[in-house]
Amino acid sequence: MTGLFPDRVETERLVLERLCRENVSVNELYDLFSAPEASEVFEHVPQSPYRSLQGPRDRIEKAESGWEEGTNAQYAVRPTEGEPNVGELAGMTLLYPEWEKRSARLGLILGRRFWDRGYSGERAAALLEVAFDRLDLELVAVSHNAENERSRRAIEKYVERFGGRRDCLLRNWMPMDDEVADVHRYAVSRERWAANRGSASREGVRS
Repeated sequence: MTGLFPDRVETERLVLERLCRENVSVNELYDLFSAPEASEVFEHVPQSPYRSLQGPRDRIEKAESGWEEGTNAQYAVRPTEGEPNVGELAGMTLLYPEWEKRSARLGLILGRRFWDRGYSGERAAALLEVAFDRLDLELVAVSHNAENERSRRAIEKYVERFGGRRDCLLRNWMPMDDEVADVHRYAVSRERWAANRGSASREGVRS
């Protein structure tokens, strides 16, 4: 691995590759997250399904800029050998360091057909390892729209596994078209993660 962020991170069932033009085409990102198929995907996040190729093109360009500037690492998520839809683009995940706070935030968007496979927790285990072992940060936070029950269940499961906890309810935090949603925030500290990192063994994280 070279550079600030690892270009590629492998787990038992997934590979996370840097989101850039060399690894992800504009067309496959558009096909995964375009309207109307992706309407359910973006129901609880501050983004809309793509309606033209300009949307995914902008996303890739911003991901490349953030990577080069060291402000964030965005990855394409793909299932590996033995998984359904092996090699297909399943979604995008983000690690957003806040260097002055010695912390980071996680984000994830998966295509609808890749839900309910446990991928959220598996890529979270991988990115927690990057944040704490590689970037030497002290806290990783993740949040979800208060109405997003699916995300709540997934987040609570892996946060608990790594010794984290629910921090707070942030009211009127996330702009969503004509309204502003409340958000639940969770956090895992470096200390608690280190004490529970053996819980990641089944994911077989490699980077």
